[in-house]
Amino acid sequence: MFPEFFIKAVQLLLSLSILIVLHELGHFIPAKLFGTRVEKFYLFFDVKYSLFKKKIGETVYGIGWLPLGGYVKISGMIDESFDKEQMQKPPQPWEFRSKPAWQRLIIMLGGVTVNLLLGFFIYMMVLFVWGKETLPQENIPLGLEPSALIQEIGFEKGDKIVNVDGKVLDNVMQINRMLLLRPVEKIKVEKLNGSTEDIIIPENIGNDIFQSGQINSFLPLFSATLDSVLNDSPALYAGIQSGDRILSINNESIYDYGSFINWLDNNADDVIDVVVERGASNYTLSIDRNDDGTIGVLKKDSRIKTINKKVGLVDSVKQGFDYGYWQLYDYISGFSFVFTKKGAQQLGGFGTIGNLFPAKWDWKGFWGSTALLSIILAFMNVLPIPALDGGHVMFLIYEIVTGKRPSDKFMEVSTMIGFFLLIAVVLYANGNDLFRAFS
Repeated sequence: MFPEFFIKAVQLLLSLSILIVLHELGHFIPAKLFGTRVEKFYLFFDVKYSLFKKKIGETVYGIGWLPLGGYVKISGMIDESFDKEQMQKPPQPWEFRSKPAWQRLIIMLGGVTVNLLLGFFIYMMVLFVWGKETLPQENIPLGLEPSALIQEIGFEKGDKIVNVDGKVLDNVMQINRMLLLRPVEKIKVEKLNGSTEDIIIPENIGNDIFQSGQINSFLPLFSATLDSVLNDSPALYAGIQSGDRILSINNESIYDYGSFINWLDNNADDVIDVVVERGASNYTLSIDRNDDGTIGVLKKDSRIKTINKKVGLVDSVKQGFDYGYWQLYDYISGFSFVFTKKGAQQLGGFGTIGNLFPAKWDWKGFWGSTALLSIILAFMNVLPIPALDGGHVMFLIYEIVTGKRPSDKFMEVSTMIGFFLLIAVVLYANGNDLFRAFS
């Protein structure tokens, strides 16, 4: 457990370091281009002291000890440093407050712009270097098992997805994410009898899925083929062999391995007659079950086998952009759930973010998680909350539209309110992580 935690923690720290430095460069570079003085450039927060700092020119570059973010301190700007003394002096030409509103807007949008472009760029490079994992429907030959909620709108066990709104999916299991977060109008499925049917999707299906807790609308069905038979077990004594496929139990047909397990769980018969397929022949075997209802068989290989497809440089740019767009779309769509009771309870902090990363060091997984985190940071920072970039942008747009600049006092109070609001959300989110960890 500890090595897994350590590996995830190191990946999270490295990822955040990259994203924070590049985000702050997004503010730093346009600030310098517009002749604005930058007093500090910090990775992490330097509350009381710094792990490292060095002054180069007019800027102090440093690393703080508190890994909750980073910052650039721009002269003449009301931010989380709450430097009131500086703001009481007459404005200087090199200060942020002396620059035209459009320049200040570009400076404030620089961070989120870099994070957004970085996320898209990483996705492009991941596709180019490692290719794309695909999962066509034919790789799940038994089809899919819909959740109870999804069955209510017309899906049945064994359905195979032909297309979604006319588009064939590269990865058929992506349907779960699409139904939860994206606008889906119609799904064409192939039924067990070989016929096809168009199923119309209700407009509010995503919210219904979320509130029901049935997040996986579809699960893949696996063959009831047995991988192994335990020694000294009822199945072994009855003649069951590794590789046998269960066809029926007590004259009830068994379609997949899940049906087999469900039958054993929900029927108390001490002796069962099992029909198995072995090669080209079928055999009927009588099994005297254990006291706990088991018969001593295992199926170890219940994994979906994906296909890796190489992606050329030009295609990786296009497909990486599309992938990044839908990641951003899905995150914004899912963010609306935060304002529900169930969604607020699922809000997570650093523990949840750390779990985005793989348990074993894997560069593809690391960069994929970093790209997602970069897009999340871009969206979160652009929210119109004072103390975030989006709060400054909101007030700058107001100034540009009305020609009136909010007073320094108003900016100080609103920034302070926004700062404490953010602290409260961070504490709540990490509190949820701790609650889940111990409960």
